[in-house]
Formats: sequence, C-alpha cells, structure tokens
Amino acid sequence: MKAAKIGLIVLVVYVGIVVAFESLLGFFQPANQSTLVITAISDQGESNDRVVARLESGGQMYVAANHWPRAWYRQVLANPNVQVTLAEEGGAAVTGDYLAVPVQGAEHDKVNNDNSLGLMFRLLTGFPPRYFVRLEPR
Repeated sequence: MKAAKIGLIVLVVYVGIVVAFESLLGFFQPANQSTLVITAISDQGESNDRVVARLESGGQMYVAANHWPRAWYRQVLANPNVQVTLAEEGGAAVTGDYLAVPVQGAEHDKVNNDNSLGLMFRLLTGFPPRYFVRLEPR
C-alpha cells in the first residue's frame, strides 16, 4: 500500500512538471535563429501565431508538433495555407506564404531521425507523439 502511495505521488509530481513546462513554453514562446513563427487560421477565421522549431531534412523545411498542446497543428491540418515568418541573418524577418503538407511513412521516419529529440526534452514534455508538416513555398 505504501509503494502505491509513493508511486501515485511520483506520478502526480511528474504530471505537474510536464504541465508546468508545457505551459511556460506556450506562454513565453522562446524564439531564436532556429525557430520560425507559423500563422495558422482557425475555423472561425482568426489568425494564430505560434513559435516552433525550424527543422530541415533533405533540403526541405519542416515543423513538428512535439508537445501535447497542439491547436496550431490541428488548425494547419484544417487549413494548410499558412504564413511563415523566418528570422534571417542580420536580424531581418521575412514573411511568406506556404503550404503545410502533413508528413507520414518513410518521410516522417527520415525527418524524425534527422531531427531527433533528447531524452530530457521528451521527459519534460511527457513523451507526446510527434507529427511533422513540410512547408512548401507558394
């Protein structure tokens, strides 16, 4: 019985850490040269900006849904016409129109292998499933 209580406490603390980490990331949305801002349109027609990691594989640009909160990803699937703002060398930001193409199968595996996540990050985010979209300029 004591082991079950300890296990439950550890689980609750772990879930609390994951929620706190995900909430802080969502609130602060840290940006740098390896990130981009994707602007998705909701079903209600509202634009929503989200800072996400800029990934590359095979000369293509990708972004990943690496976290449990992923409203932006569902919005991109519903309306794949997005705007992407990239920070270029020298600090200038460039915005362009892109088509977000969901990635599956062998392409998903290749992008995942080329852009693997560390164990600590996976632990802090609660081991969510990882989904990718390829960003094709329009």
